[in-house]
Amino acid sequence: MVEKEETQVELYKSPISEPMATDKLTSKLLKLTKKLANLKLIRRGVKEVNKSFRKSEKGICIIAGDVSPIDVISHIPVCCEKASMPYVFVPSRETLGENAGTKRPTSVVILLKPPKENKNRESYDKMLEIIKEFNPFFNN
Repeated sequence: MVEKEETQVELYKSPISEPMATDKLTSKLLKLTKKLANLKLIRRGVKEVNKSFRKSEKGICIIAGDVSPIDVISHIPVCCEKASMPYVFVPSRETLGENAGTKRPTSVVILLKPPKENKNRESYDKMLEIIKEFNPFFNN
């Protein structure tokens, strides 16, 4: 009986993808992304995200860590820091796009703040605090 060795292929990780979310944080963020995508409280894609920066919308920015070329998203963390918006990188743009409600991989997503009466508000606020602690820019 021959046993097959399972090898996991390491995903490409861009050099600017810091802070990278842990596996547990990534799964929680992707679940929240899926819930907010159903409520239309999400901006996906570089073009929409840049538009939301211009409109001064507040939220949590989730950036894929395997985007190549980096130039596509290299300005996003800087814009997040200017807007005081917490951001975090997740390992895969395929899973980010899938949870954001598109068939295509997505480079960046902004989760907008749900209204107070919404049941997802509590989990959103919890994620916001975790990401602020996780991100060195917000630890001044």
